Amino acid sequence: MSNEIQQSSEIDTALENLPADANLPTTHSSSAVPMEASEEASSRTAINIQNLDSWYNNLDFQALHDVCLRFEKNHVSALIGPSGCGKSTLLRWINRMNDVVAGASVRGTLQMGDLDILAATTDVVDLRRRIGIVFQKPNPFPKSIYDNVAFGPRLHFNIGKEELDELVEWSLKKSALWGEVKDRLKKSALGLSGGQQQRLCIARAIAVGPEVLLMDEPCSALDPASTARIEDLIYELKEQYTIVMVTHNMQQASRCSDQTAFFFEGKLVEVGDTTDVFRNPKEQRTEDYVTGKFG
Repeated sequence: MSNEIQQSSEIDTALENLPADANLPTTHSSSAVPMEASEEASSRTAINIQNLDSWYNNLDFQALHDVCLRFEKNHVSALIGPSGCGKSTLLRWINRMNDVVAGASVRGTLQMGDLDILAATTDVVDLRRRIGIVFQKPNPFPKSIYDNVAFGPRLHFNIGKEELDELVEWSLKKSALWGEVKDRLKKSALGLSGGQQQRLCIARAIAVGPEVLLMDEPCSALDPASTARIEDLIYELKEQYTIVMVTHNMQQASRCSDQTAFFFEGKLVEVGDTTDVFRNPKEQRTEDYVTGKFG
């Protein structure tokens, strides 16, 4: 598959060949934010998602159905739902990771300010600088701790040694790791514990100055003590970044997030303030999931 996303015209052509009774959403434009969005709401919105549909396997499997969702600036939004319900797929379209997945396609609106994320003309390298991602399993580069954090700034910026040293220190301090590694910055990052590696990955992500930080189950592979440190870090980082996190841990979602969105079978069932979603959900399926009746 090309690194460019399949455009709407190509998808529509493929859809014409599907059976007449196929359960597909109505076609939507991928160019404009809905008119009903007020200027005030728009100014608070970091990511605006409207009528987003996504497929894998050349349209054989629809992973997302007509998703409409907004992520507010300097808020933590938690995406919850059973495995395979589309949470991670959504994250991977937000920073275009799915571009490299053969047979993946998308249709709808994904806006970041004035930027049309899904446009073929979007600079994907710069997009991934502005929208960082931290994965479920820590994935430090086989380099030194210093070089892991410095990798992005060296790629994106014309930066001198002194300024780079300051940026590495700042990033490690923001990720609550500096005190543990300041005397071994030239040592391999692979020698860190799992929790330290995950905080290093966060430091690496924020070193390039993102506006949005995506986290795909960032604590699922960590012990309780490391999880608590990451959760504390998420709370601190939202002062500077918009954070969208996928989690299967209901307690974590209720502790860490301002907004919670519940997905089921590729559809957004309910979204609202986290307190409301957990204490007074509007949908029965949401209540059943957050209370552990299924999942």
